[in-house]
Amino acid sequence: MSYTAEVEQMIFTLEKVAGLEAARAAGSAGELGAEDVRAILTEAGRFAETALAPLNESGDHAHSRLADGVVTTPKGWRAAYEAWAEAGWGSLTGDVAYGGQGLPMALQVVLTDIWNQANAAFALNPVLTVGAIEALQAHASEALKAVYLPKLIAGTWTGTMNLTEPQAGSDLAGLATRAMPEGDHYRLFGQKIFISYGEHDLSENIVHLVLARLPDAPEGTRGISLFLVPKFLVEADGSLGARNDVRCVGVEGKLGLHASPTCTMAYGEAGEGAIGYLIGAPNQGLRAMFTMMNNARVQVGMQGAAVAERARQRAFHFAAERRQGRTSDGAPAAIIDHPDVARMLLTMQSLTEAARSICYACAVAIDRGRPGHEDAAFWQKRADLLTPIAKAFATDMGVEVASLGIQVHGGMGYVEETGAAQYYRDVRVFSIYEGTNGIQAIDLVRRKIGLDDGAVLAAYLAELSAIAEAARGANAVDLAPVAARLDAAIAAIADASAALQAEIAAGETDRALAGATPFLRAFGTTAGGAYLCKAALEASNGGGAARAALARFYAESMLSGVPAQASSAVAGARDVLAAAAFLPR
Repeated sequence: MSYTAEVEQMIFTLEKVAGLEAARAAGSAGELGAEDVRAILTEAGRFAETALAPLNESGDHAHSRLADGVVTTPKGWRAAYEAWAEAGWGSLTGDVAYGGQGLPMALQVVLTDIWNQANAAFALNPVLTVGAIEALQAHASEALKAVYLPKLIAGTWTGTMNLTEPQAGSDLAGLATRAMPEGDHYRLFGQKIFISYGEHDLSENIVHLVLARLPDAPEGTRGISLFLVPKFLVEADGSLGARNDVRCVGVEGKLGLHASPTCTMAYGEAGEGAIGYLIGAPNQGLRAMFTMMNNARVQVGMQGAAVAERARQRAFHFAAERRQGRTSDGAPAAIIDHPDVARMLLTMQSLTEAARSICYACAVAIDRGRPGHEDAAFWQKRADLLTPIAKAFATDMGVEVASLGIQVHGGMGYVEETGAAQYYRDVRVFSIYEGTNGIQAIDLVRRKIGLDDGAVLAAYLAELSAIAEAARGANAVDLAPVAARLDAAIAAIADASAALQAEIAAGETDRALAGATPFLRAFGTTAGGAYLCKAALEASNGGGAARAALARFYAESMLSGVPAQASSAVAGARDVLAAAAFLPR
């Protein structure tokens, strides 16, 4: 089936549910008007439908290939990327001083949604480049900005993030890559693994952001610095010079995202060392890299929800066309009319919309939290709270929705030719990227729910409660049952949060962390339910009945389980630790 970018649905969620309309009214959206949003997203949808989606299946079959250190992407990808860059899609959030358009990140996140719905393997490259741009804009010297930002923003060059090493996965304290000072630059030696788009044939140059240690660096994460290492060195006049001593020495064979090259990168393999330039202060690399990583976490969450949308579309199409069984009058029945199939489809739709809303709301909070905006400190902390939820909940839901998509197809879903399996294979990695979802849950429990002694969490839960209160007074749609479920879920989250923070304060950190993942799931489920309820309220004058029905379905199917999930996060964590003692070692 062909892909359709449901732009109006995305605009509604961005403006009415996630709060861009409110941000605009508060003066926190720059000069981005509602018609600008519609024009940009409509054109993005057209580009995705015509240029990216047709390459999705062929790219999955063809893979990207490594030969003699050169990675070749599938047929048609280079032309598609050149058209993407020529259209200026990479410049939206870039600094205007370097050729960017200076538009809000929220708009970029919606574009991430569209690109990934059409072709997730292709869209991973722009996500990384946008993150590199953010890091350089925030931390690089003016000299580095002048050389690299215009090309990255124009899409002529692309960016990567180099953290992981063979001996050190998520434990960045174990990084061993070395950076030796030499005049105004450094020579890097080491190896990085799992580097998406570390080598490819789409752009003229690749700009690697690499974590490494200086000779006198302290041990642990306090001794990590960040370096810019270009594939090709740049001459004084801006032209490309000699090839740097950085090579792709392997491309992983993966479960999914086959056309996206996941590379092993060797720095200094030729012996001379890869020339790199320090970004920010020495031994402060994690601070600079986290600018890129926090951006990427919201974007990866969006990738999970986007693939869920593509899986949902295919499942809906198949269920409407597939005939199996009989109707009450004896006619062949489309499987969409079977109650259990309808339940699966509604689950797919509600989880996808819930995850999308959380990601969009997080992006709006990031924009409103930038310096110079009204109540910037409040919104920055709101973004801090929502980021681990956006990343983990949305990617977990992406996996669940894609799995349900296969189930809707039945046996045909397990056959590659139907296309349903690709979404499950592609989406599975997003819950691992940018800090596994368990790490996101730990971050939420250890750091985020306790921000300002719990005041940040309390303010957010109060906002969700206000949605429930509005639902009780709604006249056009019946949302009272949703309000009741939402009240119970919010109360359960508040109680569980207090209990988890008390355990940490009492030194029972392991007990609190054993319940972190079910707590994040419960929190995300609650936030998603509130946003679905808000969507029904906002749409009450047109389409409100359908949205209210979806909100009620979600309330009874998902929100009803939150108190049990929250209880598991607290009481059940003790059993995790007790049973873990018997695990074989």
